[in-house]
Amino acid sequence: MTNPPNIAVLLTVYNGREFIEEQLHSILQQQGVKLHIFISVDLSTDNSYQWCCDFADKHPQISVLSYGQKFGGAAANFYRLIKEVDFSTYDFVALSDHDDIWLEDKLLTAGNKLADGNYDAYSGNVMAFWEDGRQHLINKALPQRKYDYLFEAAGPGCTYVLRTEAMLSFKQLIISKWSQAKQVGLHDWFIYAFFRSHGLHWFIDPEYKLLYRQHSENQVGINKGWQANQKRLGLLRKGWCKQQVITISDLIADHSLNLNSRLTILKNAAQLRRRFRDQCILFFIALVGLY
Repeated sequence: MTNPPNIAVLLTVYNGREFIEEQLHSILQQQGVKLHIFISVDLSTDNSYQWCCDFADKHPQISVLSYGQKFGGAAANFYRLIKEVDFSTYDFVALSDHDDIWLEDKLLTAGNKLADGNYDAYSGNVMAFWEDGRQHLINKALPQRKYDYLFEAAGPGCTYVLRTEAMLSFKQLIISKWSQAKQVGLHDWFIYAFFRSHGLHWFIDPEYKLLYRQHSENQVGINKGWQANQKRLGLLRKGWCKQQVITISDLIADHSLNLNSRLTILKNAAQLRRRFRDQCILFFIALVGLY
């Protein structure tokens, strides 16, 4: 890009005092871009809100939204940011959690790809890390499938950088269907579905530009291990996953497939997930009646 891209960073916080300072410094140190950080703090017990206000007083690139609402999850908090922040004058909108660490060229890399590659949205792989020094690359850069957006996100929402024009359309959707939108528990999935269903072009970067912190308070994390599998099985049995699929498809007005039909899922499993293993799992879930 000729001029540095101007980016609105939407950052959600919940009991984030332990990690947020490191994350904010990593955002403020982004190279080759202009940015402003908008913070929304969910009702917390660790003085996160006051700390963010004090930090913002020393950094004019940061604004903190009013405090006192109980969102109960990152998705509802992000919807609040998207709804209330005026990001119409920015080139791009980026999403951020409170506990990760951004590499210094994260936003510039995304901005260049969006500008040069005729893309409308950017996401990427992440390097998960633990306090004991372990690291694990999370690969989301697999070939996109025709209907994958109906069953998964592009990757962690904290990697998303999105064209403002498209995000303004998404903003209008959640404003017009606020009660229904709040029922979607995964904002990154919802945003990906909106973009893809509207014919917008999405790039998933095989390079990682974010260190994805893993700790006991992660709402989602890397979703690996027997505990994560047990949790997913419980959600399947409760019908939560199918309900989310139906709700998202209704919100984005995408009725390309009969998503209430197990037979439809079985026939189209290869186009509903990007990873072959996940296609097989989805096929099995539909076959045994868990979907």
